[in-house]
Amino acid sequence: QVQLVESGGGLVQPGGSLRLSCTASGSIFRINALGWYRQAPGKEREFVASITSSGITYYADTVKGRFTISRDNAKATMWLQMNSLKPEDTAVYYCTADLRLTARPSGYWGQGTQVTVSS
Repeated sequence: QVQLVESGGGLVQPGGSLRLSCTASGSIFRINALGWYRQAPGKEREFVASITSSGITYYADTVKGRFTISRDNAKATMWLQMNSLKPEDTAVYYCTADLRLTARPSGYWGQGTQVTVSS
């Protein structure tokens, strides 16, 4: 069993930056993939970024070049560095962990953290 907790959300102006974190507990050594999804009002949850246990990263086209996913196994933590933020990035961001080695992790989810990009 894996538990996940996100933090770092908030209000930021367009063009600004935020750094989200996700800390895992439980059977963390069984995790083979980590990722971030987001859900905007009236929208379906969408994939943002992921990273595998071997360090391979994947990004949605909408965030490529602006967002960076990283992890620290010793700290059982991953981050999503978000730069050049746009109003369209406004959403609740969720971290996820998967025991499978996959580019689209799922199965374990955090509670979410709100990101609002507005002037």
